[in-house]
Amino acid sequence: MPEEETNRRPIEARSSGWAKASASFLARTRVTPNQVSAASVVFAAIGAALLAFYPNAWGLIGCALAVQARLACNLLDGMVAIEGGKKSPLGALYNEFPDRIADSLFIVALGYSVGWPAWGWFGALAAALTAYIRVFGGSLGLPQDFRGPMAKQHRMAALTLACLAGALEYGISGTHYALSAAVVVIAAGSVATCVTRTLAIATQLQRK
Repeated sequence: MPEEETNRRPIEARSSGWAKASASFLARTRVTPNQVSAASVVFAAIGAALLAFYPNAWGLIGCALAVQARLACNLLDGMVAIEGGKKSPLGALYNEFPDRIADSLFIVALGYSVGWPAWGWFGALAAALTAYIRVFGGSLGLPQDFRGPMAKQHRMAALTLACLAGALEYGISGTHYALSAAVVVIAAGSVATCVTRTLAIATQLQRK
């Protein structure tokens, strides 16, 4: 199996009709995969601003939409690069660095939205470490490990659900318990993911 396939995050939506059509359209334009990757940071910045400064019902719904737009960019950049035949020498950088920035923006903003900035910063650090461990395993010649329990897609799913539940909660009671729970779950789950990926690397190295 080619290295680009073994080191590619498995995403079921990649085979969906809308994803294929969108990637095909983008591949026919002058838009580059790296520009799509960079756009994910723009969406993350918008969502993070809504989350940190306007954590009311509409702000939280807007953040949930921004999360999904960020994920769509993460999906389409690779499809445009590989299936669309528009790979570039800098593709590997754009595949990783915007993700780390976007994750940090969202998770730090989540902490500030509930008055727990330390939890937000800790969660962002733990999320970045999950990626570091994954890439470190790849540097040792192992397939990159995308397992959870709190991989990127799980973190963003938790944030999306928290924003939607939080919008309803805020409309009813004006509280942010859903967001508070999410920042703890994401931080703790990211630490657990660091442990599971490290143990998996150790097991594979021992077998080799």
